[in-house]
Amino acid sequence: MILHPAFSGIFYFRSMREDLLHYIWKNGKIPFAGLYTSRRKPLHIISLGIHNYNSGPDFFHAKLEIDGQLWAGNVEIHVKSSDWYVHQHDTDTNYDNVILHVVWEEDIAVYRKNNTEIPTLELKNFIPDYILVNYYKLFNASRDNFINCETDITTTSQFKFSVWLERLYFERLEEKSNEINRLLAEARNDWEKVLFILLLKNFGLKLNSEAFLSLGKTLEFGIVRKLSQNVFQLETILFGLSGLLNNPSPKDEFQSKMKKEYSYLHDKFGINNHAVLSPSFFRLRPANFPTIRLSQIANLYAKRPQLFSNIMAVSQVDQVYEIFKISASDYWKDHYVFGKCSPKRENKLTKNFIDLLLINTILPMTFCYSKWHGTDGSSKIISLIRQLKREDNKIIRKYNTIGVKCSNAMDSQAVLQLYNSYCSKNRCMECVVGDSLLKGK
Repeated sequence: MILHPAFSGIFYFRSMREDLLHYIWKNGKIPFAGLYTSRRKPLHIISLGIHNYNSGPDFFHAKLEIDGQLWAGNVEIHVKSSDWYVHQHDTDTNYDNVILHVVWEEDIAVYRKNNTEIPTLELKNFIPDYILVNYYKLFNASRDNFINCETDITTTSQFKFSVWLERLYFERLEEKSNEINRLLAEARNDWEKVLFILLLKNFGLKLNSEAFLSLGKTLEFGIVRKLSQNVFQLETILFGLSGLLNNPSPKDEFQSKMKKEYSYLHDKFGINNHAVLSPSFFRLRPANFPTIRLSQIANLYAKRPQLFSNIMAVSQVDQVYEIFKISASDYWKDHYVFGKCSPKRENKLTKNFIDLLLINTILPMTFCYSKWHGTDGSSKIISLIRQLKREDNKIIRKYNTIGVKCSNAMDSQAVLQLYNSYCSKNRCMECVVGDSLLKGK
């Protein structure tokens, strides 16, 4: 095999990555005929095995014929054979059933505990030239590039890329469902309570998400149910637990009334706020002040006591907008903080804010709830997310400049997943784009 000039011995040693070797083995990018081990024993691959993404050997249940002998077991892959000892596989019983060591370069023989040598396949003798050339081009792009495939990403089939984006979106939902499942376990499968906690977290946006999350976890949802018919009491208990009543404003009758009511509710329900983090006002627009957001969520539950069932029944985004058509309480129409008047306005939830709730809370909850009941909610979820306009942030804008256009929120969520989980981590071998570029298609 005649290699591209870029593939010198230095390249082999410094630039070869294990993920390429995994890709080559998993996808059978080596000739199945004419293979031989490093000891010149004929090797015939019957089955490549199953890729293992957890601890242990890289591929399970492979079947091979080596020098006429049939073997069934596991395959381990390394850049250099000496990595076997660097990774201490020689002392790990999980690797006792390895029947083939697949490496880029054999620099040392590897032995089992019984002192028999593990057969080694040295891949540098068998990998097609075009894969190495394309790999080199992909991973040796300018460091100034936003992503490795910046100049070639749009060469991938549009159909294939669209299918990949849809898959990435559901991968993102799967990741978000991990938090929901943890909260469900803590809440003993009370879906209403989990919705309340996650809504609070997302009402806090980035700055106050943890503070509002701690509030949602601390406040018993049974209390929310009991107080949902009295918005003043519900708002009071949210403010009191958050510490927003701790600094009295002189001559503010509304705050004085709220402090008195909180004292009563505190004693009645035997609550404490030791685990609640204090929300911040720093660098927030007034419309996002914790006072406004907590008042809005109190009014939401006062208006929609069966919020979870209402949300699970929606099929159109306009129905969601109607559910969340709420404002902060009257006091907050001309206040952002206690004791200080401001120009009058409604302090309603905007459509943009409701879209964020849909993306980060409602659709992940819908996804989890469908899986919980063993139903397929993907069509409904796709229909809803595609009704939302794409998000606008620096990552989405950067992809736009290299030709990746997002036409709706599903696209933008998928692109964020692509960047955070693949591009920024150099997981090109697991991406449709990287796969296409390696194949030269």
